[in-house]
Amino acid sequence: MKIGLIVNPMAGIGGSAALKGSDGKEIQKLAIERGAKPKANERAKEVFEILKSENSIPEIVAAPGVMGSAMLNSLGIKHKVVGNIKDETSGEDTTDIAREILKENVDLIVFAGGDGTARNIYDAVKDSLPVVGIPAGTKMHSAVFANTPKSAAFLINRMMNGEKVDKILEEVMDIDEEAFRNEILNVKLYGYMYVPFVAKLMQALKSPSTAGGQADIDTICHCTVDNMEENVLYFIGTGSTLKPIANICGYEGSLLGVDAVLNKKLVGKDLSEKEILGLIDKYGKSKIIVTVIGGQGYIFGRGNQQFSPEVIKKVRKENIIVLATRKKLNSIQGPLRVDTGDEDVNNMLRGYVKVLVDYDFYSMKKVE
Repeated sequence: MKIGLIVNPMAGIGGSAALKGSDGKEIQKLAIERGAKPKANERAKEVFEILKSENSIPEIVAAPGVMGSAMLNSLGIKHKVVGNIKDETSGEDTTDIAREILKENVDLIVFAGGDGTARNIYDAVKDSLPVVGIPAGTKMHSAVFANTPKSAAFLINRMMNGEKVDKILEEVMDIDEEAFRNEILNVKLYGYMYVPFVAKLMQALKSPSTAGGQADIDTICHCTVDNMEENVLYFIGTGSTLKPIANICGYEGSLLGVDAVLNKKLVGKDLSEKEILGLIDKYGKSKIIVTVIGGQGYIFGRGNQQFSPEVIKKVRKENIIVLATRKKLNSIQGPLRVDTGDEDVNNMLRGYVKVLVDYDFYSMKKVE
């Protein structure tokens, strides 16, 4: 089996910095100034460490340097390098190298990034061969990503072992990041790419946040506010399901960012990971309120990377509150999911969690 590998080295850097994406040099520069660190190569490295431990390394054609080759070299994995990149990489580099990899007659392209990277790959590949995305971006609405790096490794390993894996066309989605930073969510379908599909290993397309009806959403948010404890700091996560919390408390929150509330008063808006950690140190006891991503089932690791492993460890599992309407939960085939980038934190979060689905009514859901 022969695969192509492309890593977007700056993918996801805008997430923990509360920049709602990583596209563009200025945004990447600002993210670094805010203390964010690139992690896409770490995510890709997880995949190839597993494959190496299983003695299941395919023939690899990789992008140069920080876009793939350097990571493989660090693991001592043989590969062929194609294409050229500048000191500062771009989406055009991704597309150009994908075209070069196509000439090598690979069976599969593996890439690490988010929706923007998937879109760059699509520009070169269209539906000519299957791809697997290693989830490493800020936003991952598309259905071309594995659930986790470990899932991507398992999928490649299955194909290496000759197991029959169906290949299906899945959506490539992306958002207008500039509009997103102004609290406007504009998701566009760019096309379809083939993916090797195993339901438990590949993530689903993100479904609209309207699942459940506004009355149901208002009810669970009212219950959450009514049960807020005095002098406890609450971090309100991203998403329209949690938006009514701001209206009920009487402050103007950020629809697509993380806000902090103390005694029902806003004390921090559209916070970065660094700012969240600062508020925890300042105020002490804290809780996190999150919702479930419709269709996909993630509670951490998709669109809320401000809740980093360090933040989650400080807050602790017992202080995490999960909200979702019954309809949204029913849209998820299988368990809820976490993909924080830290396997110890993922393991801490796994098990069962109470999900508030109605006023003082909970559903127990498994988290994987």
